[in-house]
Amino acid sequence: MNAKTPDDVTELIPVSLLTGFLGSGKTTVLNHILHHPGMDKSAVIVNEFGEIGLDHELTVSGSEDMVLLNSGCLCCTVRGDLVNTLRDLMMLRLREDVPSFERVLIETTGLADPAPILHTLMQDQLVTNYFRLDGVISTVDAVNGLETLDRQFESVKQAAVADRILITKTDLADEAAIAALEARLDEINRAAPRQRVVDGEVDPDTLFNAGLFNPASKSPDVERWLRDEAYGGDGHAHSHGHEHEHGHDDHAHDVNRHDDQISAFCVTYDEPLRLDALEQWFDTIMMLKGPDLLRIKGIVNVAEMDKPVVIHGVQHVFHPPAVLNEWPSDDRRTRIVFITRNVERSTIEDTLNWFSDDRLQIHPSPGALG
Repeated sequence: MNAKTPDDVTELIPVSLLTGFLGSGKTTVLNHILHHPGMDKSAVIVNEFGEIGLDHELTVSGSEDMVLLNSGCLCCTVRGDLVNTLRDLMMLRLREDVPSFERVLIETTGLADPAPILHTLMQDQLVTNYFRLDGVISTVDAVNGLETLDRQFESVKQAAVADRILITKTDLADEAAIAALEARLDEINRAAPRQRVVDGEVDPDTLFNAGLFNPASKSPDVERWLRDEAYGGDGHAHSHGHEHEHGHDDHAHDVNRHDDQISAFCVTYDEPLRLDALEQWFDTIMMLKGPDLLRIKGIVNVAEMDKPVVIHGVQHVFHPPAVLNEWPSDDRRTRIVFITRNVERSTIEDTLNWFSDDRLQIHPSPGALG
């Protein structure tokens, strides 16, 4: 297992993904945070400048697809594909042809499925040699969010994989509508911290460093990142997405409630898991259910190791595991959070249970499989 250590990971440049459905306010949020002094050492990748509508005065224009903003941010368009864009950016940085950016923010189109971009950030070796996924930020419109979640599955996926959720346009919606939307988001992704946003005004510090490591201290922040307590905290996480008590049942009968298909739960094991069996298990569930594993993240007590291993993946792609220097708390249990589409908790547990016989020396806690 070619796992990275905290020192390895914190030397990589963090990448944050800004996503959200059409009209949900990504442009406004991006314009606001790029004015923030703390963003001056950032590179921003957008799909098209005309589409994103940057409102900054441009002080330097290096080429038709790369500009330096007066805030010090470097901004470029996707050239070909994301891998090529990140590679070109890194080469320019190494040659000192552009400012030495310390963060990358990728803005997606409103219709984008975030999974392919996350696959690139997790799987491509060229990318993982220089960059690490910090987190996913999703914008949800307080005015049209409920209807969008009903009718557009891409918007459900954008919310389901998010590490941070921004509820935008809250000045244009009444409190009852916002509360109904927040209840709906609880069904889809209870663990992601949410902020209400007006005119895109949000402190960038609350959006970033959502991943495993704090760049300042180089210490793991697994507890905040995992937030397994949002799914029950005791290993008996509950599934969301099958309730209809969210304040808009008057039209729920004539639309496809996409998040009826979404479940979120945390599987917990008290005893260490054997690494080869764990890998076989993941290979099996990815083969069987890969497209429907929207997000997986967890901390694992591996039988052969004294230190914990952190894993995370999207669909059939897993990021290289990271070995922490120490456990982040006294809790030594394996805890793995799953956000899935049409995949029952029992399917996940039963497949691991199949690998948990004495031959493979995996001993799940009785409560986790109950």
